[in-house]
Amino acid sequence: MSSRLTISAGQFTDRGHKEINQDFHGIVVPEEPLLTTKGIAAAIADGISSSRVSQIASEAAVRGFLDDYLCTSESWSVQTSAQRVLYAINSWLHAQTQKSHDPYDKDRGYVCAFSAVVLKSTSAYLFHMGDARIYRLRNGELEQLTQDHRLWVSSEKSYLSRGLGITPQLEIDFDTIPLEEGDVFLLVTDGIYEHVGTQFIIDTIGEHADDLDAAAQALAREAYAGDSRDNLTAQLIRIDQLPEHGATDLYHDLADLPLPPPLEPRMEIDGYRIVRSIHDSSRSHVYQAIDTETGRSVVIKTPAVDKHDDPEYIERFLMEEWIARRINNAHVLKPCDKTRKRSHVYVAMEYIEGQTLTQWMIDNPQPDIEAVRRIVEQIAQGLRGFHRQEMIHQDLRPDNIMIDTGGVVKIIDFGATKVPGVLEISSPFERNTLLGTAQYSAPEYFLGESGSTRSDIFSLGVITYQMLSGKLPYGVNVVKCRTRAAQRKLRYRSVLNEEREIPAWIDGVLQKAVHIDPLKRYGELSEFTYDLRHPNKAFLNKTRPPLMERNPVAFWQGVSLILAILLLVQLAR
Repeated sequence: MSSRLTISAGQFTDRGHKEINQDFHGIVVPEEPLLTTKGIAAAIADGISSSRVSQIASEAAVRGFLDDYLCTSESWSVQTSAQRVLYAINSWLHAQTQKSHDPYDKDRGYVCAFSAVVLKSTSAYLFHMGDARIYRLRNGELEQLTQDHRLWVSSEKSYLSRGLGITPQLEIDFDTIPLEEGDVFLLVTDGIYEHVGTQFIIDTIGEHADDLDAAAQALAREAYAGDSRDNLTAQLIRIDQLPEHGATDLYHDLADLPLPPPLEPRMEIDGYRIVRSIHDSSRSHVYQAIDTETGRSVVIKTPAVDKHDDPEYIERFLMEEWIARRINNAHVLKPCDKTRKRSHVYVAMEYIEGQTLTQWMIDNPQPDIEAVRRIVEQIAQGLRGFHRQEMIHQDLRPDNIMIDTGGVVKIIDFGATKVPGVLEISSPFERNTLLGTAQYSAPEYFLGESGSTRSDIFSLGVITYQMLSGKLPYGVNVVKCRTRAAQRKLRYRSVLNEEREIPAWIDGVLQKAVHIDPLKRYGELSEFTYDLRHPNKAFLNKTRPPLMERNPVAFWQGVSLILAILLLVQLAR
């Protein structure tokens, strides 16, 4: 197993010459798997002197951040997780001020400066508002990583211009920096840094390298001796060891297992009796099996034989079950409960009696538009389950969508899903941007860009278009266009034709969903599905596209015929 992130830490706080301590600080080092997926979090808060309740704000901010950050989804990025927590804390603090005796006086409210650092894998993520500071000591040089948010009205008087609880809206300074072993992060309030010199900080940390608590206390003692009239708080965090890589630590208990042999009917593996092979591909083998304990049908998915020596593929394969266990959605395939210890690497999922959307389209070449709407709306609900976890599916296609015998639609494959929270974990493997199926992939992928929720909307738009027409909105030309200039030359082909009863405004909805520019597509799945059912005024007045746009070949054939006739007339004269 790879090495893990290891730190040493020291902390100290004191009220100093003030009557009460309005500072608060804390650090949390979770156990695995949260150490890998969420990281180590430290925070410091400094209340404002003019408020009698700011010490409550400081404690609530730090405790709330450290507790709630670790409770956010493991699939979310550090930035998303921390910012959502801070927005909630800010709203609560501001609401408390509004309920107080001085609802309009922010100098007497539940307000504090706040700074935090999250250490995850090989990176540090900084969050800052106010005048507490974060420093980094590296190779004997002390660098200030944050900027103070204070408004100076004179040489002796200033106000906190940004902090938690001041306004309903919150602006957070955010930064990401790479870690090196031996880095020391210092989180400190103004009561110390305004009265302690840079060299003293460097020397003190060096002298107390084996006892960072003593180093933090020495900094506070020096500031107190320097006639600091404020509270005194310091936190020190030293990076002792960085992980080599961390992605497989998410499921190291599976990664260490051997790969299974080829499975045949009637064979048993960990209490699952193989019934038949469902599907074989270059990526995996899929079998129907019976859980001998419950009697239920399940699906067993194993890595393809020729992928056994591909660690990058095995990492993605194991991620599928990790993803499935974090999405609770009726339209996303569910994993089987872990009731038995596994002897080999495989994935056990629920079995769906039904057909793929690919087969459904073969059986329904000219479906009723209402039937298409029902299927699309269910796919969108499943995709929403991914997007709420900040995941991008990236490989939405008819083969990855199942329709059971009751008409329930489910997304069944997650092998290409992008998980920001996992991408932040260092890996020895290069994670490819384009993992999906080319004809359903959004154009931005072919430019080497990262996908977004709008990329999944593009794929859903292509599927909707194909269900209605049996074709693709740009043919196969999207795959060939690897520059922006080439993509701008692509022309959308109208879904309308003489043989189908499709309202003209539906064409406008699809054209927007599959627009080449992601910023011109729908921003939310709900907008797309709503417009697919309710005529949008923007598309109602759209006239039927000219023949040249609907069928360029037929247009030019007609032009050629007319020109030939005119030429014959001229020759006859």
